[in-house]
Amino acid sequence: MADLAQSASGPQTWKLTLAYDGTDFRGWQVQPGKPTIQGELQAALGRITGESPLPQGSGRTDAGVHALAQVASFALNAPIPPENLHRALNRTLPPSIRISEARAMRNTTFHARHSAVAKTYEYRILRAEICPPFLARYVYACPWPLHFDTLRQSASFFEGEHDFQSFAATDPERWERLSVLERGGRLSLLEEVQPQGAAPALEQMTIRTIFSSTWERLETEAGELLVYRVRGNGFLHHMVRNLVGTMLDVGRGHLRGDEIPGILAARSRPAAGPTAPARGLFLHSVEYDPAEDAPLGS
Repeated sequence: MADLAQSASGPQTWKLTLAYDGTDFRGWQVQPGKPTIQGELQAALGRITGESPLPQGSGRTDAGVHALAQVASFALNAPIPPENLHRALNRTLPPSIRISEARAMRNTTFHARHSAVAKTYEYRILRAEICPPFLARYVYACPWPLHFDTLRQSASFFEGEHDFQSFAATDPERWERLSVLERGGRLSLLEEVQPQGAAPALEQMTIRTIFSSTWERLETEAGELLVYRVRGNGFLHHMVRNLVGTMLDVGRGHLRGDEIPGILAARSRPAAGPTAPARGLFLHSVEYDPAEDAPLGS
């Protein structure tokens, strides 16, 4: 398939929706000599089409973080039908990465990250004395007592527009590079997804809007499963895991839920709780404006 003729009409923009088990990868973003989702996808496209575009993800999931519906975009010259590309990618990618949909896009400016308007993450906690080995890669096992009603109430404090600097990863080198990382009118920051609009001033870069923040309790054969879902217009690096770690401190009685507004106001990472492990985190879904998300031919 590597000798497919190039399209006379120029490059075609593509959108992939994919799921992956992030356990054995060093995250989404390509890194020299290390297994990454982006790197595997780029290599697969090269084997299939003879081209090697670097797929742009809706967010840069960290090492060990999973995805139920990550979105990637790229351009190809090869005139390959969507169903053929879909089938070929799943044949050449490792079993831990699956493509659920491949679409040639009507809007050639579609971009998996820049075009996103909302994203939902999900964090899974198993309440059991023993975590079954077949779940250990996908949950954070917490055997200690947790007060669920307190946990659920604490989540509501994050809804609305807030400065989430207290819940961002501490990475001085990234902050030092902010002034020189402007790309296409947007800044590549600490975040996993950049909200739409003009690049913000440096002091505004940690402001995000959370549309919903909720906990759900489910009974399973393995034990009680607690699921945190958060939907927002953008997320800072490690933000969801830091929210979860702080709420777990509330659920254990180490913090009061009504202390969360003060933690937000502090704008200081040490004011918040610990970072929850990567293995319980899933990128659940990414949303786009329907006008931006139309496939070719629609």
